[in-house]
Amino acid sequence: MQTQKVIDHIVNWLKAYAEKANVKGYVLGVSGGVDSGVVSTLCAMTGLDVLLLEMPIRQKEDQSSRARDHIEDLKRRFPNVKGETVNLTPVFESFETTVQDHAEGKQSNNLALANTRSRFRMVTLYYFGQLHSLLVCGTGNKVEDFGIGFYTKYGDGGVDVSPIADLYKTEVYKLAGALDLIESIKNAIPTDGLWDAERTDEDQIGATYPELEKIQKEYGTKAVEDYEGRDREVFMIFDRMHKASKHKMVPIPICDIPEEWRQN
Repeated sequence: MQTQKVIDHIVNWLKAYAEKANVKGYVLGVSGGVDSGVVSTLCAMTGLDVLLLEMPIRQKEDQSSRARDHIEDLKRRFPNVKGETVNLTPVFESFETTVQDHAEGKQSNNLALANTRSRFRMVTLYYFGQLHSLLVCGTGNKVEDFGIGFYTKYGDGGVDVSPIADLYKTEVYKLAGALDLIESIKNAIPTDGLWDAERTDEDQIGATYPELEKIQKEYGTKAVEDYEGRDREVFMIFDRMHKASKHKMVPIPICDIPEEWRQN
């Protein structure tokens, strides 16, 4: 992949989109993961106003500390970047207490509450976006957004623009290596941060991102019978999650990356 061309293209796309929308810049949530680390850096490189929010909800300390360290690093490097911590734990716990009587015995209660965390963050981002005339910038990659639908509808999927949704996770890591992110972000194990107990993306999905990317690139041209062993297992995971998430995959603004730039 021609990494620098992709970086410049996304930065220019973000800048042009904000200027056309007549807004001052972007607001986004920083989780301590590589996707939000890359996207926040690309937004900072536009020179427009950028507001980074860390929004803990009973968050693990290593996730929060990575997010804070990254925000401080970008504030040091880019004068157009500001950062805030908005603790949403009291809001979430108040909601949890309010609805718990209605969820007694429901097996989906934990998943519903996990998705509620993401939706509280979306509401917070749009509040600050409207307050400061900023667009909400998404951080989902191609596998999450258009492969297995590994995001919350009207949560982290509720955004105005999605600048890395045409990049696979492995390509996002290549950008991270070129953007001089702090080491803890570049090496962070992918997790959605929506559970009290630590659950990595691989734990929840049952496959790694490189395994999923292989299937996604071939999906629609091969059937389950064309695979064997581990590849067949991953195909079945991908196929099940893709079909179950079709309802999430509605059009949003996407930065298309020219195919020839992917070639080394």
